[in-house]
Amino acid sequence: MLAKVAFGVIHGIIPVALFTLGAVRSTRPIFVKTGRVLKLSKPEMVRSILFPAAVPEICTGLRVGFSLTLIGTVLGEMFASQHRLGYLLMNAIGLYNVEVIMAVTFLLVVFAASVNGILLAIDRRLHLRA
Repeated sequence: MLAKVAFGVIHGIIPVALFTLGAVRSTRPIFVKTGRVLKLSKPEMVRSILFPAAVPEICTGLRVGFSLTLIGTVLGEMFASQHRLGYLLMNAIGLYNVEVIMAVTFLLVVFAASVNGILLAIDRRLHLRA
């Protein structure tokens, strides 16, 4: 179980890290200069300026990372599981059981679309605020 979760998480960490790095790099220089003028320490600069400026892009990274994590976890389940959803799907594929394949796929799509819709609404709200 731990290996399958790790396989999924590895897929999701990279987009979150890339979006976070991009957000920090694209922080307006005037914000950083203002922090220096106010003589903020590095932890205060991160807490007061960099993190709030990066939150919308971090949320976007989480949305993309969730999708990739879900794909990675399902793939890990499909090829390394003896029960659960991935095994059920692979077993149904092997037996050409179209009803089960469609049902499992439908459940995965509904779950992914629901979570993605929630994260997209949060993402839009954060980008409007920024």
